[in-house]
Amino acid sequence: MVDKADLREQFEDAFGGADYPISSPMDLVPALPNGPGTKFESGEFSMTAMELNTKLGSGNFPYEDVESFVDDVIAQLEDQDLI
Repeated sequence: MVDKADLREQFEDAFGGADYPISSPMDLVPALPNGPGTKFESGEFSMTAMELNTKLGSGNFPYEDVESFVDDVIAQLEDQDLI
């Protein structure tokens, strides 16, 4: 079972170092500890940042802060039954 709170924390840690506001997914890459290969895992969920980018829609860019970005990521993953 996916621990959404743990996954949210992983996303916030990884994407929190980006220079907000962000206007595209490419703005996040420099903040990722292992670049596009940064992996997020919880329960049966396992996805790299690059895989995550392919699963998510275009998003609601720009995002003013990490919390609003992560809220949207979590919502999109839930909508697609990925978590």
